[in-house]
Amino acid sequence: MKLKRPVVSLLAIGAVASLGLTGCAGGTSAGGGSSADAKDIKLTFIQGVAGDPFYVTMQCGVDAEAKKLGVTVNTQGPAKFDPTLQKPIVDSVVATKPGAILIAPTDTAAMQAPLKAATSAGVKVVLVDTTVKDPSFATSQISSDNVGGGEAAFKAIKSLAPSGGKVLVISTDPGVSTADQRVEGFETAAKADSDFSYLGVQYSHNDPATAAKLTTAALAKDSDIVGVFAANTFAAQGVATGIRQAGKEDSVKVVGFDAGADAVTQLKNGTVQALIAQQPALIGKDAVQQAVAAIKGEKVTAKIPTGFFAITKDNLEGEGANYVYKTTC
Repeated sequence: MKLKRPVVSLLAIGAVASLGLTGCAGGTSAGGGSSADAKDIKLTFIQGVAGDPFYVTMQCGVDAEAKKLGVTVNTQGPAKFDPTLQKPIVDSVVATKPGAILIAPTDTAAMQAPLKAATSAGVKVVLVDTTVKDPSFATSQISSDNVGGGEAAFKAIKSLAPSGGKVLVISTDPGVSTADQRVEGFETAAKADSDFSYLGVQYSHNDPATAAKLTTAALAKDSDIVGVFAANTFAAQGVATGIRQAGKEDSVKVVGFDAGADAVTQLKNGTVQALIAQQPALIGKDAVQQAVAAIKGEKVTAKIPTGFFAITKDNLEGEGANYVYKTTC
């Protein structure tokens, strides 16, 4: 994946900008100098869920930067995006006393205390992708502009259904910071446009089968829905299935978030019309830079936003190919 941080133009479906900052430039100081050698620095990357293409791609960025800087990194992740599964991993990792943990918290509330406890134990914490209610303890936060991504999703639907109509969001669970922000961005944009009627958000609990059921039920109630925003990969899988089962492929436009292999297949098949892709490899790269800088007592950047790109069938074989997520590094 090409690691660049553009001010991204969403091509034919509207422009959205996300300002990126150079890792380790400016920001707050992590303290005085340190004698830590790179070979002695140990990091642990805790994914939101193991095996997900988004986090696999992020791991590729983590591993590449760790190798470049000469530090050791260990990657772990829960089998589901679930704080009851992630918390024991955090507790176990903290006991090994790595220099830093790079983590995508699976819940804004439930992961607050264990991560704060990690910092109290002397472990640096870098938040990647998701966050917690009060991230003030974190060394750095690196994530996409998810509010802007939600707004971009609405603009994409508007370009696909310019006459307006009813629109719906299918998300994962409330309390997942990134998904909540995407919903916020979409909702704000939809409510501000008098041509559209916003039907609200429904939650699929990260289960494609549930997303499919919610979609078919919504279409049975409101057969004139013109667009659905699926706020994460699993929601997009289910929404596409539900629309196909309802026989609405020609009338309902779908915009998904993230660009794993299944989502790209749906894009090629025409069941999804656009994908808002993040830059997970760049998030991973920046996270390693910030963690190592903090351990060495160098300057760190408190917040680093990364951009996103709208992949369509028209650009999939061109620039869009650089933003498709990986299954292996």
